[in-house]
Amino acid sequence: MAAQTRPADPTREHLDWPFFDASHRALAEKLDAHAASGALSGIDHDDTDRACRALVRSLGDAGLLDAATGAGGTTPIDSRAVCLTRETLAWHDGLADFAFAMQGLGTGAIGLSGSEALRRTVLPKARSGEWISAFALSEQEAGSDVAAMTCAARRDGAHYVLDGEKTWISNGGIADVYTVFARTGEAPGTRGISAFVVYADDPGFSIAERIDVIAPHPLATIRFDACRIPADRLLGHPGEGFKIAMRTLDIFRASVAAAALGFARRAMDEALAYARSRPMFGATLSDLQLTQAAFGDMAAGIDAAALLTYRAAWRRDVQGLPTTKEAAMAKMTATETAQAVIDRAVQMFGGRGVLRGEIVESLYRGIRALRIYEGATEVQKLIIARELLKAAPPEKTHA
Repeated sequence: MAAQTRPADPTREHLDWPFFDASHRALAEKLDAHAASGALSGIDHDDTDRACRALVRSLGDAGLLDAATGAGGTTPIDSRAVCLTRETLAWHDGLADFAFAMQGLGTGAIGLSGSEALRRTVLPKARSGEWISAFALSEQEAGSDVAAMTCAARRDGAHYVLDGEKTWISNGGIADVYTVFARTGEAPGTRGISAFVVYADDPGFSIAERIDVIAPHPLATIRFDACRIPADRLLGHPGEGFKIAMRTLDIFRASVAAAALGFARRAMDEALAYARSRPMFGATLSDLQLTQAAFGDMAAGIDAAALLTYRAAWRRDVQGLPTTKEAAMAKMTATETAQAVIDRAVQMFGGRGVLRGEIVESLYRGIRALRIYEGATEVQKLIIARELLKAAPPEKTHA
């Protein structure tokens, strides 16, 4: 997806909402300036491994990985900054958004629950872009159902020994450091899962398979064959892995919604420009009432999703409140809305919209995964319902 100068209006008006302060608006300007400098457009996206390495390094050199890593572990993660960064990068370049997001998701658990030594070792290198990180939770039969996890870790003196596989691991194959979740058996189900830090050069760690998907990015199945790591690479306490994973996802789930917003805003911008210039029946495509109705739907849907997204981030940052339900609402609404907006933009472009290399075609491929990863839409509905039921008053007894 080609980087270009972003229009000032109307897609930046939300920065004036009370969710944000001056530092957030300055961050958005810094991100736009970085993209306008050519730092994104000069990267060869045909080689995704090389492109992601270059993007991570470029973002690190520009100081733009601070939001993802809590300034290398020196400050708390600001969810609004993470969301703004993802939305802005996604507007400019989907792979740049991916590169940024994984530096945060891959190291978030280390920032939350890692020892001081682990934090000092990993987070500054992730902040600078020297190291690339990954988050290894999913398995072939344990995606939405984390309790079905079979990858195991057993204590052996001063070490843990890991055996098993993880799949659908973003940055698999290029990451230097992996946050890995494995069953340690303290209790049944999710209460018997622990979290560990694994380095790519640890003996017994390997890449089992590289995975190719419709919106290419580094993705792999990783394998642990008697992978022996020091016990001090445990995050938190034994059996706390699921809790750590959920805390990490609660921080970054709203940012998936923000990335979807970036995609949706770019699609609408492209469609607006095209409709105003496309001759149609003696006028332009934008003069048709059906086209205008489509833009009305797009704009209202994007603003509704943005309000949910930044409410979730603001609630966490400013109010210090749990955001499980709010983040799920934002993720579900923004990704589904973005899918509809992008689909409508492709339709507006007609045959040109499905040509490989067109921005709306790239967006169409890019948005599809966001409705699945970090909890599919259907899972978000279950999370919302569960939180509502937990908060509902007890059922009344009727005589």
